[in-house]
Parts: sequence; structure tokens; C-alpha cells
Amino acid sequence: LANKQNTVTQQEALETFSLVEAFNFISEVDFADIEFILEAARLNSALANEGKSKKYGLNINGTFSDAVKKGLLSIDLLSKVIINTVAASDARMGGAPVVAMSNFGSGNQGIAATMPVVTVAEHLNADEETLARALALSHLTAISIHSRYTRLSALCAASTAAMGAAAGMAWLFTRDMETINTAIINMVSDITGMICDGASNSCAMKVSSVVSSAFKAVLMAMQNSCASSNDGIVCADVEQTINNLCRLVVKPMAYTDKEIINIMVAK
Repeated sequence: LANKQNTVTQQEALETFSLVEAFNFISEVDFADIEFILEAARLNSALANEGKSKKYGLNINGTFSDAVKKGLLSIDLLSKVIINTVAASDARMGGAPVVAMSNFGSGNQGIAATMPVVTVAEHLNADEETLARALALSHLTAISIHSRYTRLSALCAASTAAMGAAAGMAWLFTRDMETINTAIINMVSDITGMICDGASNSCAMKVSSVVSSAFKAVLMAMQNSCASSNDGIVCADVEQTINNLCRLVVKPMAYTDKEIINIMVAK
């Protein structure tokens, strides 16, 4: 009974864990207490390198890299963010025998929360402490959002993990809480509704979409451009915006989940 009560208390604490609390934590905590999060960078970077070394799954990262070689895409920071992140996802979903650092129990979510932040940190020549604080913010933000809805749902959880990445990237660029909030509001306005139809190679395609959305949302936020409270389900308050998203996941998307399963079983 005591263990059950403790579990309930922990879950309730997660559900009320706000983004500003995550921001304050990573701003004030001793580096030594969060240094372990650098293991996420090491493991998922190794997975990305494996994904670039050979064709795994749908080889989405190879598609982007080939487009760069042909001059169809430039090798700018956005392209690097997408390629590095998707390479890890390709390898993960394609069965590479390499460990991934997860977030909320999912390797793909861990990849989406980690690799965009690592790539931007490398671009900015950030030191290990700065990277650790950005990664801690990314993973804590992803946890804060995911803990408000069901563990399994029809919503692609890579999208909420990438909201964590948006927070981490925005922090690296600005150290500003308002920019972080704006980036997440922009993401909710952009990619809400991306469905999860099971773990497969196509997950890497979804990862490429959500990290692109995250980078775009950060760029908009840095220009003080934000989806307004008159636009769709988002509000001026980031916490209420997240709660609106999770409300869709918990209620109507439960029916979507059942129908997705029916479609997959009938194939």
C-alpha cells in the first residue's frame, strides 16, 4: 500500500510539473548533479553515427544527405539537425545493435529530445555544462508534457519529445523562458494530431517532421512570432496550451486509437 501511495504521489507530482519549474531547475542545479545526462548525448550520437554508416529502415537520413550532395538541399543547421536526429531513428527502428537513451520509456522519444539539442550545441561550440543543462531542460520538458496524457495513445509521442528539443534549442540560443514558451506554443499549433500507428521504420519519417517543426518553432519564437490565442487550440499561456493538447489525447483520440488498431488488424 505504501508503495502504491508513493507511486500515485510521484505521478501527481509529474502531472503538475511545469515548464518554468524545469527552467528554474536547470538554471540553478549544480552541474555535477545533472552531468549524467551527457550519457544521452554520447549514446544517441553513437546511434546516429551507426545510422549514417549503412542503410537502416527507410534510410531517411540517407535521402536528406543525398539531396545535399545533389544540391537540392543545403547543409545548413536545420539540415544537420534533421539528418543527425533521423539517422539515429533510422538505426533504432531498423534494428541496429546499438543502445539508445530513452525518454519516458521510448528510444525514439529519447532521440528526438536529444539529437537536435546536441547538434545545436555543437554549432554554438557549447561546453559540456551548457549542453547538460540544455539536455536536462529538453528531457524534463518532454516528461512534463507526456506525463499529462496516457502512456499509450494515438498521438505520436515523438512530437511531444520534440517539444522538449524545442525548449532545449531555444535555451541554447537565448536563455529566455518566454522564447521557450513561445516555441512550444508554436509547435502545438503546428503538429498536433500526428498519429501513432505502431513502431515501424516509418517512425523515422515522423521524427524528421517533428524536429523540423521544433527548429521552425524556435526560429519564429526568436522573432517574437507566436500563434495567437485566436488560432486553434493554443492559448497565450503555455501550460494551458499543453493541457489542451493533452485533453485531445486523453478524450477523443482514444477513439482514434481504436480505429487505427482496427485498420491495422484488417490489413
